[in-house]
Parts: sequence; structure tokens; C-alpha cells
Amino acid sequence: MGYTFVAVLIMLTLCALGMAAAGPLWADAVQRDREQELLRIGALYAAAITEYRDSSPGNHKQLPLSLDELVSDPRFISTMRHLRKLYPDPLDPARPWGLVLDTDGRVMGVYSQSQDAPLAQGPQRIGALQLPPAQRYADWKFTLVNTSR
Repeated sequence: MGYTFVAVLIMLTLCALGMAAAGPLWADAVQRDREQELLRIGALYAAAITEYRDSSPGNHKQLPLSLDELVSDPRFISTMRHLRKLYPDPLDPARPWGLVLDTDGRVMGVYSQSQDAPLAQGPQRIGALQLPPAQRYADWKFTLVNTSR
């Protein structure tokens, strides 16, 4: 009976050590997934803002006044959607997106308000969107892409 108890204690100790070693790896994997989701959703917002601007009727190209206009564009009679829904910030879903505004107060882009340091080092390229190296997630600005039409 005593040997079995000691063996169980040793097994529990080994399991606890294994979990302690695996914990940081799992935390990094979760942060890496959230970071990739941030890049994907940020690129969706940049593409939607670009599409909103490029689909403006007439020669006067406009940007949206709010992110809600990307879901339901009020400039058209029928329902025009540039995004299916407003996606939350994957790093902190309770916090709203930071908005990059032009001089007229129109939305040019979004950014996460997280002050955490990204795992990805160096510039990030997502389609036509180029992001410079960042010290924190808030440094990544997902802005409209300049296209020539």
C-alpha cells in the first residue's frame, strides 16, 4: 500500500512537470492563432473599406462615416454589403476597434487597441496590404488599399 502511494505521487509530480512545460507552448499557440485571425480580419476590413470607396456612385469617391456602413451601405437603394457582419477584435473582443480617420472624419482603416507585442517580427504582407514591423498590435493599421481605377 505504501509503495503504491509513493508511485502515484511520483506519477502526479511527473504529470505536473509535463503540464508546466507544455503550458507556455500552448499559450504561444493560442496567441499565434489570435494574431493570424487579427491579420485576416484586419485585411477584410481594409478590403471592405477599399470596396466601399471604389463603388461610390459618380466621380466623388467617399469613405464610410462608420463601420456600420460597411454592413449596410446607405448610398444605394438595394442592400449593398461590403462585409457580412462587423467582426470583433480577436485579441480582445470586448474592446472596440480603433479607427483610422481621414481629415473629414471618415473611416480609412481599423487597428487593434491591444498594447501587447506581436509574435510575428518583421513586415507582414496580406494580399495588397503591407504592414510595417510593429512593437505592439496597435501599430498595425489596416487601411484602405490605393488602387487605380
